Amino acid sequence: MSVLDGGVRTAHMVASVLLGRPDEGLREAWPLLARSVATLPFGEVRNRLTAFLVHVAATSQTALEAHHAAVLGPERNRRFRLACHSPGDAAERQETLHRFENAFRTAGFGLSGEQPADHLAAVCELSARGAVDPAVQLLREHRADLAELRGELEEEGSPYAHIVAAVQATIPPAGPRARRPVPCAARSRFTAW
Repeated sequence: MSVLDGGVRTAHMVASVLLGRPDEGLREAWPLLARSVATLPFGEVRNRLTAFLVHVAATSQTALEAHHAAVLGPERNRRFRLACHSPGDAAERQETLHRFENAFRTAGFGLSGEQPADHLAAVCELSARGAVDPAVQLLREHRADLAELRGELEEEGSPYAHIVAAVQATIPPAGPRARRPVPCAARSRFTAW
């Protein structure tokens, strides 16, 4: 799937919704989400989003909510914030966060307030609203962070790894100057931000 493919916007819309709280609204939206995913070309994006939708259909509401709280609850949710993983001091990370916020402003969108601008769900929402190119550019710049997040989720056996993998598959291949991942141990210094 390329950046020019209209399926990127659909894939990001589905990813944004699936990263949200798995309340009864998710159950109600499930048929629409499944139909949206079915319109995507066969491949990694479609397969990964389908896998997560199958998980939702086969899992009790209580178990979905408990797992979401464990993975995206207040203590762990910040690992989905891409600016938090930027190298440098707090001022540099704040500057990175401003780049995410500016992408929303430039596209003419306000933030919903549910997630900060650098949260993966918010970046996917930016794309879903129609600002695909700026959202994909931000995702490209944080490719290494997405790879590390996916690795952590896979290690934990979390189905949320499917969503991160689907988003990764919408990003064009890395160029020779792609940033290297920050090791997990080094990330802990960002917890105060």
